[in-house]
Amino acid sequence: MLRIHFTGDDLAAVRTAARPDALWETILSFHRLRDRRGAPVYGAWRSESRARLNGETRLLGALVPTRGYFPDFLTPAQGLDGLDAGLEAVRATPAARIHAELSLLAASRPGGVPLPGWARDLAEGREEPFGRLVGALRGYHRAAIEPYWTHIEARVEADRAVRGRALLDGGADELLASLPPVLRWRSPVLEADYPVDRELHLEGRGLLLQPSYFCRGTPVVLRDPALPPVLVYPVAHTDAPAPGVCEPGSSPLGRLVGHTRCAVLRAIGHGGTTSELARRAGVSLASASQHAGVLRDAGLVVTLRQGSSVLHTLTPLGAALLHGGGAQPGRQPQRRRYTRNGPVTS
Repeated sequence: MLRIHFTGDDLAAVRTAARPDALWETILSFHRLRDRRGAPVYGAWRSESRARLNGETRLLGALVPTRGYFPDFLTPAQGLDGLDAGLEAVRATPAARIHAELSLLAASRPGGVPLPGWARDLAEGREEPFGRLVGALRGYHRAAIEPYWTHIEARVEADRAVRGRALLDGGADELLASLPPVLRWRSPVLEADYPVDRELHLEGRGLLLQPSYFCRGTPVVLRDPALPPVLVYPVAHTDAPAPGVCEPGSSPLGRLVGHTRCAVLRAIGHGGTTSELARRAGVSLASASQHAGVLRDAGLVVTLRQGSSVLHTLTPLGAALLHGGGAQPGRQPQRRRYTRNGPVTS
């Protein structure tokens, strides 16, 4: 069990990362590369990335095992500023910290198998293995992350939109309650199932919430409690609308707005680019763009520009319409809460 303890000052200092973290995505994707689970989301990515890799996995595998501890110095805070800034921070890690973290890694290896020679040299502060490590991280990122960066950004931005709505509606308490179901907010403690028991006391430092495309199932925190606290958690992945929701003759919403437009509204779900909407709804790119525009004019969708793409997310009105919202006669107004599927009522 992971338990993160908040004070009032911590609640005031909770924030969501402004963008994906280049090194967290790099390291966590390396886990997904060697994991057969999540094929609908990661299957094609695995095949394409493996075809572009050239020996980086062998070197990185020594520091990033398939499960369990990997050194904190591989994911410095500067990764939020891009790959180059993150790798510069990796290079600048103090030798004493590298030695301590690699010693911890060596102690956790099954059967007491020692680290390879180059990693032991790295622990001793030698420059040559640092060059090899940085080169492997850069090569892996170029093959497995860079081609998909726009898509990763769109998924993270969609998650940020959900968290932002929760924060505006109910403050930090509502924000923490809106996190994916793998995390449970029981004020003043945020809990999650975890491979080991961890008690993280924020002690007024606040918490950075880092949504991640390649985080799967279990959230991740840094091993060293003295480092600036960050919680990496999985974004929602939606590749297709739920079957039957907008089928002709089965949906009042489909009869109201038209079945294609209903499918596009449903496809927006957790947010997505126009290309993603077209793929999920099974329509052309031009059709998806046109229907998204109509939904936006009706106040059901908000569109934000993200680099060269546009990101569509549901407004509270759009989510209420999609989920059959609205107070029923004779009942008290319902309180809105947030899940990874957007706003719902309870």
